[in-house]
Amino acid sequence: MDEIALLTLGGTIAMSGRPVEGVVPRLSGAELTAAVPALKEYALDVRDAHAVPSSNLTFAQLFAVAEEAAQAVKAGAAGVVVTQGTDTLEETAYLFDLIWPHPQPLVLTGAMRNPTLPGADGPANLLAAVQVAASPEARELGALLVFNDEIHAARRVRKTHATSTATFASPDTGPLGHVVEGRVRVLARPPRLPALPATPGEARVALHTVTLDEDAPLLPGLADTYQGLIVAAYGVGHVAAQLAPVLGELATRIPVVLTSRTGGGSVLTATYGSPGSESDLLARGLVNGGFLDPYKARILLRLLLWDGADRARIAEEFARRG
Repeated sequence: MDEIALLTLGGTIAMSGRPVEGVVPRLSGAELTAAVPALKEYALDVRDAHAVPSSNLTFAQLFAVAEEAAQAVKAGAAGVVVTQGTDTLEETAYLFDLIWPHPQPLVLTGAMRNPTLPGADGPANLLAAVQVAASPEARELGALLVFNDEIHAARRVRKTHATSTATFASPDTGPLGHVVEGRVRVLARPPRLPALPATPGEARVALHTVTLDEDAPLLPGLADTYQGLIVAAYGVGHVAAQLAPVLGELATRIPVVLTSRTGGGSVLTATYGSPGSESDLLARGLVNGGFLDPYKARILLRLLLWDGADRARIAEEFARRG
């Protein structure tokens, strides 16, 4: 029987306590697996990593988790499952996907209902994640997010609801597959891209979401403290006309990536031509983020800057990965 490594990072799936007093991460990996009798059919190597809310996770901690996962597959594990809180789960999944070079699946999951509530979804999600990690069908798909018996590509998945157990969705593509009666069914296989180096650095990347009738007074000085900027623009990549020259000037100093704040669809390139439109902003030197949402675009730009990428490579990578 192939071994599956299980790395636990806390979050709702590992919460314990009394709901009236507030639950906190307390359950170990051994306690999580003990709550799922069907997991006895699998050889699990359970490791507790960081028992913290996912809002507290850092790139450095996640790089360490990815390295531990890599060591597990090098030692013979057929796949890896990582459990964590859902607040940053879509971002963690994409970070792992960018730096994961192995054919073995790296599967992330969590829960929306903590174990003190009726209908807690953590046990079912954990079982489905292990089933996916153990399945040959999931090989060569990079990092995956498994939730509610759906298998999502890390590159496309979003958290879409604050409390629903069906919160995770991939608006542009739908799930890659499903877990049906314990069987892993992969229905789509997107091409994998080369992994990026997991090399922590000093570059900082800001994210600015445009809003109605804003003046954005902090933007002009942003290049003094940040090395990159993600703009979450309206719709297909629009901002107010008065903001366009500010972003254009910033783009002469630091990489500025144009994304959509909508959560679905792509930034356009040449449909609208007024000041502040997508074609105007791209002509001013902004990089097209394509289908990447602002949160994923920030992770990609940060990794590229840490790897010493110049503007040409940044534009090329966003064109490939967006």
